[in-house]
Amino acid sequence: MVQLKMLTAGIAGVVFSVVGAAGAATLDEVKSRGYLQCGVNTGLPGFSAPDDQGNWRGLDVDVCRAVAAAVFGDSEAVRYTPTNAKERFTALQSGAVDVLSRNTTWTLSRDSDLNFEFVGVNYYDGQGFMVPKDLGVSSALELDGAAVCVQSGTTTEKNLGDYFRANGMELRSVVYETSEQAVQAYIEGRCDAFTTDASGLAAERSALAEPDAHIILPEIISKEPLGPLVRQGDNEWADIVRWSLNAMIAAEEYGVSSQNVDEVKAGTDNPEVRRLLGVEDKMGEMLGLSNDWAYNIIKQVGNYGESFERNVGLKTPLALARGLNEQWTKGGILYAPPVR
Repeated sequence: MVQLKMLTAGIAGVVFSVVGAAGAATLDEVKSRGYLQCGVNTGLPGFSAPDDQGNWRGLDVDVCRAVAAAVFGDSEAVRYTPTNAKERFTALQSGAVDVLSRNTTWTLSRDSDLNFEFVGVNYYDGQGFMVPKDLGVSSALELDGAAVCVQSGTTTEKNLGDYFRANGMELRSVVYETSEQAVQAYIEGRCDAFTTDASGLAAERSALAEPDAHIILPEIISKEPLGPLVRQGDNEWADIVRWSLNAMIAAEEYGVSSQNVDEVKAGTDNPEVRRLLGVEDKMGEMLGLSNDWAYNIIKQVGNYGESFERNVGLKTPLALARGLNEQWTKGGILYAPPVR
């Protein structure tokens, strides 16, 4: 019995030391390198795409910028690796990127079988369909026998088959390796409809020559919680990415923005906000960061609402309403754990 206890203790010690060593690996590597390497989409307007000057912009890009602001105090200390759906997981597994922030759906198999850790949701989405207006279709239930363009290697492809089977409809899938190929095939009329996440449909439609010639059908056929992910086994790094996103969400809830953060920091009596902005307690040190980590995020990137409206909101070409992505206090399900 004594030997068994000693053996168990020895194994526990080895496990603890391995996990402890891995825990600081990514943060140390990123700091040593001097910048964050972030995996993004090859080009999805509103989420991750280069602008006319070659600067990456989007809701997913802002997550990368937030992490860089937290780690370096500089939201521009990021380099971007464009990845398609097939390449994205290999890039993260291999260590080519430190975090993947690329409209990726949180699923059980990706969380466990692929050994990734999703650290939050930055856009609650669902799969839909886009069709040419002159097709005369007003519901996805009218697509019986239709040819549907879809990207391979995605949850979208599986959901498509499930939806048609569940509704007793005939499906002719037209499968392409990349989203760009699928969209081009749709534009050229090689399929009757294109399917992906509803936010992606809005993004792709905004880039078409005649957006008004295409409609997004009302049916949402799946749950697609999209968010950033990291490799399993590096808890400290997962916490940093998780709380960088949470800081943006919490800041909006408490009315702290890039425009008023200095004023709030100097005058607030709200204990939660004071902890968030590093005025009291040492929350940053718990993450291995400076105590102004969240202040830097809010000052340089903005809160979640600012990022949403700037990239995908009603005044952008995507014209997306907040919907589920509204704060929990305003009828949505966006919610950050307490900073305490």
